[in-house]
Amino acid sequence: MRELPDDLVLPPGVVPDVAPEVPVTPRDAATVMLLRDGDAGVEVFLQRRVQGMAFAGGMTVFPGGGVDPRDADASIAWAGPPAEWWAERFACPPETARALVCAAVRETFEESGVLLAGPSADAVVADTSSYLEGRRALVAREVSLARFLGDEGLVLRADLLRPWANWVTPVEEPRRYDTRFFVAVLPGGQRADGWTTEAADAVWQSPSDALADWRDGRRMLMPPTRVVLSELAEFAGVSDVLVAPRAVEKIVPKVVRDGDEVRVVLP
Repeated sequence: MRELPDDLVLPPGVVPDVAPEVPVTPRDAATVMLLRDGDAGVEVFLQRRVQGMAFAGGMTVFPGGGVDPRDADASIAWAGPPAEWWAERFACPPETARALVCAAVRETFEESGVLLAGPSADAVVADTSSYLEGRRALVAREVSLARFLGDEGLVLRADLLRPWANWVTPVEEPRRYDTRFFVAVLPGGQRADGWTTEAADAVWQSPSDALADWRDGRRMLMPPTRVVLSELAEFAGVSDVLVAPRAVEKIVPKVVRDGDEVRVVLP
């Protein structure tokens, strides 16, 4: 595990001046680092959240969000490692693990248009433009992931995901998430877009360039994003990321106040 840099100071207002008397129970969430090979190596898909959002407004993040209770629907056609395999990696019940994987697929499709699913267990859709109405219905919560995939005759491809990390929002914050990080490769023929009301812009960028933008003040990064980008920057190509051994541990940073500055440290 990397140490967080000394100059990782949170922007004003991210953490309230007074912490809740009783820590808020974290909500399960999933986020996906979409990867592709660029001319200079690994590139990752990043979105800058809209300013003023209740959580991480203005921050550069990966696609993702909270688990919908309907994500645990056992009727979803599934290909790849079973829920029990994911449960071992993320140290949670199989029902939770299944919902996390489904949330990762759903949120990635909602926020980037990339769909990790296919007409069979060994195929993946190459063009998602025909699923635009289904995407809109998912965003509006008019349909569940199970309903969308069932109506379109699609199989969720859990084998296209890899577990990467598990970060929990510090106890000092009023909105907390127990977020599992996944990596996935952009499927051939698909494209990631910025069509989401939650993002002000979206871009493919190498991890090292994204970190340089952070150091120069052009991006704001939450501590988990900063650490994960540092990890990804060490790989020469996407194939190296996919075969890298990972031991996922639950990380709960602490908030430390230094005068007017708020820093995040690892326990």
